[in-house]
Amino acid sequence: MVLSLNLSLHSIGFLPGLHIIDQIDHGSPRLTLRAQQTTVSAPCTACGTPSRRIHGSYWRSLGDLACFGRPTVLLVRVRRFRCTAPTCSRRTFAESLPGIAQWRSRQTDRLRSVHRSIGLALGGNPGARHAVAMGMPISRTTLLRRVRAGGNKPIPPVTVLGVDDWAWRKGHRYGTILCDLERRRVIDLLPDRSADTLAAWLMTHPGISVVARDRAGAYAEGVARGAPEAIQVADRWHLLRNASDALRGVLEHHHRDLREAARTAALKPEPLTLEENRSEPAAPPSETEQRPLRAAERRSRAAQERRDARFAEVARLREQGMALKAIARATGIERKTVRRWLRAGHAPTWRHAARATSILDPYRAHLEERWQAGCRNGAALWRDLKGRGFAGQYSVVRNWAMQRRREDPILRKSTGPVRHSAATRVTEPPTPRRAVRLLTTALDALSEEDRQFVISLRDRSPAIATAADLISRFTTMVKDKTPTMFDGWLRETEASALGPFAAGIRRDEDAVRAALTEPWSSGQVEGHVNRLKVIKRDMYGRAGFDLLRSRVLAHA
Repeated sequence: MVLSLNLSLHSIGFLPGLHIIDQIDHGSPRLTLRAQQTTVSAPCTACGTPSRRIHGSYWRSLGDLACFGRPTVLLVRVRRFRCTAPTCSRRTFAESLPGIAQWRSRQTDRLRSVHRSIGLALGGNPGARHAVAMGMPISRTTLLRRVRAGGNKPIPPVTVLGVDDWAWRKGHRYGTILCDLERRRVIDLLPDRSADTLAAWLMTHPGISVVARDRAGAYAEGVARGAPEAIQVADRWHLLRNASDALRGVLEHHHRDLREAARTAALKPEPLTLEENRSEPAAPPSETEQRPLRAAERRSRAAQERRDARFAEVARLREQGMALKAIARATGIERKTVRRWLRAGHAPTWRHAARATSILDPYRAHLEERWQAGCRNGAALWRDLKGRGFAGQYSVVRNWAMQRRREDPILRKSTGPVRHSAATRVTEPPTPRRAVRLLTTALDALSEEDRQFVISLRDRSPAIATAADLISRFTTMVKDKTPTMFDGWLRETEASALGPFAAGIRRDEDAVRAALTEPWSSGQVEGHVNRLKVIKRDMYGRAGFDLLRSRVLAHA
């Protein structure tokens, strides 16, 4: 079927300067439009002299946007003209298609633009599949070439800059993301997080007055060299995280105090206030009766013994004067792990805190009543609870009954008198991370057992009590932005167990002070880092820096 049309492509919203000759559809899956330019002359491509003398013509095939969901091809009649300038070396030339297609291109400019938009949004393989569904087929490699060839938007003048790192591969290779905090958009990516790269970028983009960054020393050095007049602002979230890590480091040197405080808290039959607990010394914990270890406990103990043996080897090599890298190569342990172990003075225990709640909690009073009435059978207790709406499995009630038998001094045939039933429990101390959370939480917001643990731990270790108070004051100071407390707090912290943390604050003192007065922070930068990670994972982590940068900046 051949339809002769007399329509201007520009008049119906198509390409300007082209006139449709006819439309051809011979049952093929694509539409073909024949067209030619409406101009009567064309400038010479060599000297620019206009010419009307037509030498000949040929058909040029251009892929265009889909029509009715079907691929569309423009067959454009391109005329060749004779150059009328006697001094021009070009005898004949072909007319160009400005605004329609580039020289030697097989696709229109608008189709190339649509393909680039698809590539920026979806990447290679997903973008190619989407383009086929839209009737504009293209290969994934060509799609990625469109993305790379498109270029990026120019960077506007920036006054307030946010700087943070992002991981190419966590623990091995990192890059840097730069954000305009006033416009809330990403402006550039850097391939690494070195001070030289950041300083060079800042030198080529003058006018920056404020830089919000994390606590990395490389960024502090890069900003100082590249923008010495800019105010550096330490990120408040990183400050709070560093404070929490510092307190956890103190607790990792007091495992005995954690164990004793947990045991004392379990022995307390009545709730005590902080003043009462200080006035009355805690009763020494009674010895618990030894029991056979379960299989999981045996495996855990064996794993801990292996870690202790590896730590002993690390400590021995360190005493011989070996560097951290050499120890890591000799033992097969990552260098950062070696450093963390040596700082802590022991291998990690990897114990997790017990769950705060259980599905059995609403039924414990009834279980205790049945237990005191003489029902010791776990299956019978479970059937009773099922009738009361309990949705848990039999193993939950069975484990409770087993634990209850271990706690019952009569059933265990204990020979000595027991002052408290809680004394027979095997009390595991909370992990240092959970202990930090308990120490920095208001006592009124804690459960009774956690409150007793915190009070006992503070009484048992004045160093921990002082460190927890200093961290709590620092948290309040950062959240409320009260710089008047900073000098006194810093002097007290330098004289406490948190001395290394205070030394780091002292080195970065100006940026920390700015964090207490300036409104800027790196919170929105973290959000952009999250979006960058999503884009990188969409490409299965195989994107090169140029492609990743183009996709991140395209929709910023």
